[in-house]
Amino acid sequence: MANSQTSAAFADSKPHYILLDGLRGVAALTVVFFHIFEAFATSHIDQKINHGYLAVDFFFILSGFVMGYAYDDRWNTMTVNDFMKRRLIRLHPMVVLGAFIGAGLFYLQGCSAWDVSAISIPRLLVATLLNACLIPATPGFEIRGVGEMFPLNGPSWSLLFEYIGNILYAFLLSKLSTKVLSVLVFLAGCGLAAFAIWGPYGDVCVGFSLTKDNILGGSLRLLFSFPAGLLLARVFRPVQVKGVFWMGSLTIVMISALPRIGGSEHLWMNGLYDTVCVTIIFPVLVYLGAAGTIRRKQTARLCKSLGDLSYPLYMVHYPFIYWYYAWVKNEKLSFVESWPGALALVVGSVLLAHGCLKYYDEPIRRWLTKRFLLTARESS
Repeated sequence: MANSQTSAAFADSKPHYILLDGLRGVAALTVVFFHIFEAFATSHIDQKINHGYLAVDFFFILSGFVMGYAYDDRWNTMTVNDFMKRRLIRLHPMVVLGAFIGAGLFYLQGCSAWDVSAISIPRLLVATLLNACLIPATPGFEIRGVGEMFPLNGPSWSLLFEYIGNILYAFLLSKLSTKVLSVLVFLAGCGLAAFAIWGPYGDVCVGFSLTKDNILGGSLRLLFSFPAGLLLARVFRPVQVKGVFWMGSLTIVMISALPRIGGSEHLWMNGLYDTVCVTIIFPVLVYLGAAGTIRRKQTARLCKSLGDLSYPLYMVHYPFIYWYYAWVKNEKLSFVESWPGALALVVGSVLLAHGCLKYYDEPIRRWLTKRFLLTARESS
């Protein structure tokens, strides 16, 4: 296959980079494994699959690259309103479904870490509505009690930041010159490095809570990674690179699985590692992924399948993580004792994501596209 692009799912979208789709799918799988091992950690310092949180930064860079590639040359014919409709249609159906799955499993997740029995059905319904609308839960509405913005489906926090990135792109970033955008990326990278290396945690595993550190760290993650992806799209020039999918997949897995560096005594070491991964390794991977070629049909099909599943998998797996966590804590299980449940969670989440994609997400997006985009275009 001479060019690693394939037809997009909808007729009004550009062809996209299938190799990047595959890498996104691999990153989504590392997130699932990262979350599984949260059940056996006292903190991020002693957690196995230690750096899976960095997949979010990879997603943000990918998103910026895709935005630049897909939309930078459309602003003469596309309004901000049309752009935001496209992004809502692409992202929000799975946000809503993830919230409802979280609500449906909530009362099965009781354990010592959170008392679900104390939450009334009306409070659960309010939390479901907030999550479905991507409205962060303030302390009075945070029904799990562990400080998450979205206590029914934790990963929704990154979608909130994704929407903020899309809004910034529509109103500001798309209008910046490449030189100014480069300065913004550099300054945001310096800010992110300072937070990671000299900040309170020695990592960038932040953004999921409404605390000051989480808001600052999550904002820096977005403000570097999303514009960096956009900048990559602007300066991208194709080069011939082979074997990028397998090399890139192995790199993502190794980055995610590497143990904590420096322990609790030298937090800066892990912060430096996170900084290098986010500001150097991930942009290089995205650039190579866009430039790389796939010659085998089997690899192309694998990349497409992984890409198709990546977003649904990311949005449906975490309610089952809560359930798994509760089971492990209630039964006082080790990973060796609970690995069949972990395996069932992974396989079940993949199958559920596939079903959601085929029977919910794609049909809903097709209908919404026809109803709100194609109709408006025809009427104009």
